[in-house]
Amino acid sequence: ALVPPLKPIASVAAPVVSGDAWEETRAQTIAPLAWGGDTGRRMAATDLVVPLNDTPERPTLALAATLGQGDSFSRVLERAGVGSAEARSVANLVSGAVALDDIAPGTLVNLTLGRRASRSVARPIDGLTFRARIDLSIMLRRVGNSLELTRMPIAVDRTPLRIRGQVGPSLYRSARAAGVPAKALEAYIRAIGSKLSFERDIDSAARFDVIVEQARAETGEVEHGKLLYAGMTRGQRETQLLQWTIGGRTEWFEASGVGQKRGGMTSPVGNARVTSGFGMRFHPILGYSKFHQGMDFGAVSGTPVRAVTDGLVSFSGRNGGYGNHIRLNHGSNLGSSYSHLSRIAVAPGSRVLQGQVIGYVGSTGMSTGPHLHFEVYRNGKVVNPRGVTFATSSLLSGAELQSFRTRLAGLLQTPLSGGTR
Repeated sequence: ALVPPLKPIASVAAPVVSGDAWEETRAQTIAPLAWGGDTGRRMAATDLVVPLNDTPERPTLALAATLGQGDSFSRVLERAGVGSAEARSVANLVSGAVALDDIAPGTLVNLTLGRRASRSVARPIDGLTFRARIDLSIMLRRVGNSLELTRMPIAVDRTPLRIRGQVGPSLYRSARAAGVPAKALEAYIRAIGSKLSFERDIDSAARFDVIVEQARAETGEVEHGKLLYAGMTRGQRETQLLQWTIGGRTEWFEASGVGQKRGGMTSPVGNARVTSGFGMRFHPILGYSKFHQGMDFGAVSGTPVRAVTDGLVSFSGRNGGYGNHIRLNHGSNLGSSYSHLSRIAVAPGSRVLQGQVIGYVGSTGMSTGPHLHFEVYRNGKVVNPRGVTFATSSLLSGAELQSFRTRLAGLLQTPLSGGTR
């Protein structure tokens, strides 16, 4: 009863399939779905299959396009399949809400393209949305035969970002760990480095103080701008720097109103050779030895001539043997002049900045060829230009200094956003 006698049932065994027959069989079964259909075989069409002359299109297409570096807004739309005429029309419509140049590269444009009359024409735009700025989104939608633009303002908190912390073994690593943006930190290091020596003045116990422009949208996006304030505390000594623009120059000023110290240029003509130095020489025109009151720089006619440091144009025009002549007053009883110019680019009474082009090399006046004759004066007397270093620093005073200090005091009220107290 426990082990009944069971006899095998006779049957015909399926033939073994191998080689090409196996591949053919596998392609016609469900196995290719599991194995990836690596044979590429498919069921062939039968006589019952009727080919379609024109496949139907989707009524709408949803696409996303990205604005590239140096790209134009209309070109982005054309790449997505919009007709060139409509793309230009949309770009003109958008430019009325936001300057197209202000749309940042990398901006994502979401498009909805509608039904078209035939395959030979581009699909029309049914809708378009994108983030134009951190505080503005733009939406276009088709109403009838035209597109309507809607501005969607986004609330933005522009409270600056303020971070303080200890320098520790590395100012850069400590500030980055505290949350200071990389570009702002680079600007901070340059600003502090213009006033303090990182080797001598700043140790691990010093504390940094950074204030950066910040825009925080209600939707969560955050943008950081330029560095506004750079501070460094070393025991009882405190360095406070604020960027300020005066006289066309933007630089970092201390809380006292003293700006950055700047050294003068070594040559008013770039890549020029000195053809004659300061002192006695044989005059090539007069034919006898005569004291040469400056330095001559040989250069091609038309080469730009630049101011060696900031100054006020006290004279510009024709001046006898000097030809076309410019004279600058640099303050502190220092002055400089530039002669034999082919052309003058500044007017009397105007202010110039270090490195600004004031004229062009020529051969006017008593000159044997194109060159610049350069003179330097101290207390009205010529001196050897090689012995003078033009080192200047800006100084705020009066109403300008009061405005500067008001701005600094306002920034220092910024609440702490990160770092350590």
